[in-house]
Amino acid sequence: MKFIAFNLMPYRELPADFEKSYSSVWVDIPRRLYDPVQGAQMYMDYLEELELAVDLGYDAVGVNEHHQNAYGMMPSPNLWAASLARKVRESESTSLMVLGNSLALYNPPVRVAEEFAMLDALSGGRLIAGFPTGSSQDVNYSYGINPAELRDRYHEAHDLIIKAWAAKDIFAFNGTYTQLRYVNLWPRLIQEPRPPVWVPGGGSLETYDFALTNGYNFSYLSFYGYKYAKSLMDMFWKRADELGVERNPFQGAFAQFVLVSESDEQAREEYEEHVMYFYRKCMHIDPHYVEAPGYRSARSTKNVLKARLEGTSRSGRDVLKGGFGWDELRAAGYIIAGSPETVRNELEAAARSLNVANVALLLQVGSAPHELTCKNTTLFAKEVMPALRGVFSEFDPTDYWPAAAQPATQ
Repeated sequence: MKFIAFNLMPYRELPADFEKSYSSVWVDIPRRLYDPVQGAQMYMDYLEELELAVDLGYDAVGVNEHHQNAYGMMPSPNLWAASLARKVRESESTSLMVLGNSLALYNPPVRVAEEFAMLDALSGGRLIAGFPTGSSQDVNYSYGINPAELRDRYHEAHDLIIKAWAAKDIFAFNGTYTQLRYVNLWPRLIQEPRPPVWVPGGGSLETYDFALTNGYNFSYLSFYGYKYAKSLMDMFWKRADELGVERNPFQGAFAQFVLVSESDEQAREEYEEHVMYFYRKCMHIDPHYVEAPGYRSARSTKNVLKARLEGTSRSGRDVLKGGFGWDELRAAGYIIAGSPETVRNELEAAARSLNVANVALLLQVGSAPHELTCKNTTLFAKEVMPALRGVFSEFDPTDYWPAAAQPATQ
């Protein structure tokens, strides 16, 4: 198995009554709630937490892109990746994962090709390139992309980036949304012909096909845990069978809150308030912003609704209503928490049930302070990770991980 230390970078000081007094953590959250001094310290904490993960030998450190929210203060993942690149380059085996850039937001999209090439150089050929469509809150409401155009913009941007990476000479690009007389990528990638590409998704059938036909990793990223993910990943592997693609667990990934302490009881004592902060405040999204009409195709919407019925029967919104606390979150698989032995057993069972070998570990949760996140990151690396390294060792990760990082981790 491979383990990615992932950090959403939430704002940890929202008011105690936030979910009752304010409409949404995303899009229209009042700017006055952000304290620049506190925010700057949080950024330093989060950077140190990811640097610690490099020192502890995680397979990758991961960053992502979100806008106008307190749930994840990372509008520019490439800035964060650049801050981590030298540390990654000096490590023995850690890769640099950028999940994403949201391709439709870049004008022209060739900027993604350029900046990813820079990050590949800075990290010594350790980049994993994420190509998300982007959440509706980000791309439609915060950045104003027409949902009816979003998928077309995304695919056109993807084609331009892949061609720019592969081309040996200058070429012209004449798309519907981007027209460039000269595409001449400087710098070039270290990895040839391209870095491994990971495509985050939320259950869109079109995303399944896109990942499988292009040889990309499909990453199911949600905060409802592995039991909710089961139905969606089963559909992904069924589609792989239909397309004649091997069920290689390294072609899949899932996100999971994992919280480790000396015992199950101590895990609850240390993490419970921070978990509830996340689900009650960081997941407090006005229903108007959840998904713009046209963001997802009709058949994919049906697929997601089917997964909700067949997976866990509760959603993150139920936590806001009360009666859905620590015990329910654990039972539903939203969080894996407890002693190292408890976490080892449950995480291995989760990975095998999903047939997924890559875990984006959410080791920082909600309002958890820096010291607690560092403890969690260290305990997982020393007490959990070594015992699970051999799971799925019969499969080849080569197509989904940078070559520069693989010899020391296999």
